[in-house]
Amino acid sequence: MNIHEKYMYRCIELAKIGAAHVAPNPMVGAVLVYKDRIIGEGFHEKYGMPHAEVNCLNSVKDEDTRLIPSSALYVSLEPCAHHGKTPPCTDLISEKKIPTVVVGCRDPFAEVNGKGIKKLQQAGIAVTTGVLENECKELNKRFFTFHTQQRPYILLKWAQTANGKISANNTERLLITNEFTNRLVHKWRSEEMAILVGTNTALLDAPELTNRLWNGKSPVRIVLDMDLKLPLSLKIFNQKQRIIIFNAVKYEEKENLLFFKLKKDNGIIHHVLSACHQMNIQSIMTEGGAKLLQSFIDAGLWDEARIITNTGLRVAEGLASPKLSHFHHLFAQNIFTDKIDFYYHNTAPF
Repeated sequence: MNIHEKYMYRCIELAKIGAAHVAPNPMVGAVLVYKDRIIGEGFHEKYGMPHAEVNCLNSVKDEDTRLIPSSALYVSLEPCAHHGKTPPCTDLISEKKIPTVVVGCRDPFAEVNGKGIKKLQQAGIAVTTGVLENECKELNKRFFTFHTQQRPYILLKWAQTANGKISANNTERLLITNEFTNRLVHKWRSEEMAILVGTNTALLDAPELTNRLWNGKSPVRIVLDMDLKLPLSLKIFNQKQRIIIFNAVKYEEKENLLFFKLKKDNGIIHHVLSACHQMNIQSIMTEGGAKLLQSFIDAGLWDEARIITNTGLRVAEGLASPKLSHFHHLFAQNIFTDKIDFYYHNTAPF
């Protein structure tokens, strides 16, 4: 590991602290180094608040401020060069007379892409790019997917029995995962901007689709109910969090409830993702049911899958779980009797 990689790993480590708090902005970490000594570090903590570079420079102790013009700034993502909710970080870097900036990867956002690096270079600052580039892109896979593919990042998740059943052949809800895995799933929910289910899952499982078992903001709830069959008495329609009902009947909005009308054809999944992109929803966790999950798989419109298998549970009859295709297996994690397998789609660049 060279010196640049050493400090870029620290940037990534810092950036991850902002998970679940910065979307639709990317997670970013920054480290200021003087002669192999960190004199400042920071990360983007919350959407609309100061960026990582600002927090990093503000963390420098008074006695070390004189060292800033002789230090190197490491940042996991290209510094912004435009006025958004905060001023351009490139201007701050120039004002502080930082001579060297090391960047993990370029920002795919059109307002930044390459402009931040160019602006720094035009100010006479030495810029090194592409340090741990793949790791820095993987950190913000949701952000990169949204801006490069013009659709949300799609995470598929389901639980199945040891013999591959997602539900039993009766009206009772089949509880597959244990309480510890349930908490982990709620943590996952807090890390995504939206959560999606189909009509049957909303009706038969009657989920609330919040992350009540974990601290943090619950995702926007999305239901695909083309014929508006679901009764508004379901828990999913409470006012705890915004809900979007994609349907083919009407467009109507009131408080936290949005009925979004779509064309009813074979391209429904594409229509949903296009609408979510327009609404700036960068990531969606799709939790079911089996038909909806399989439609994403068959269309090749997924990026990551997390499949939970209760290795000690079997049912004689039941609905078969979806069949994943075009994937590579990342790793597996065991939580008592639950085994979680993590997958990326073959097209994932990370």
